[in-house]
Amino acid sequence: MRYEGIRYDKLSGEQQSHVLTIVETYLGRMPEAHAKAKMAEVKAHLKRTHIAWIGGFAEDSVFYYRVHSPVVLIEFDHQRGIALDDDEPTRNHIHTVMRTPNGNDYGKDLLRQHREQHHRNEV
Repeated sequence: MRYEGIRYDKLSGEQQSHVLTIVETYLGRMPEAHAKAKMAEVKAHLKRTHIAWIGGFAEDSVFYYRVHSPVVLIEFDHQRGIALDDDEPTRNHIHTVMRTPNGNDYGKDLLRQHREQHHRNEV
């Protein structure tokens, strides 16, 4: 996924603070020690962090945002309804995700690792 939006270091101090608050909100779901380690990793890559925003700013607006760096990908999106049959995105149906780009965040491929280590010459 390519970087979109504005780079963190191009934001005002207040905007930078908001981005860090967003990241802390997502990391707050992790055990404390993991969250601290991940936040240190995020802060080490702030010059390569981008924030993208699509949508409104009013209290009842729908919107999408993405915080994306080499070590974190966070997305928040208001969705169209399925069970509620909303044709337009609604504040009642949101999706969020936090991933580690290219970081094996879905787990290690142990079978691939085993084959590479023990079966290199086999077809």
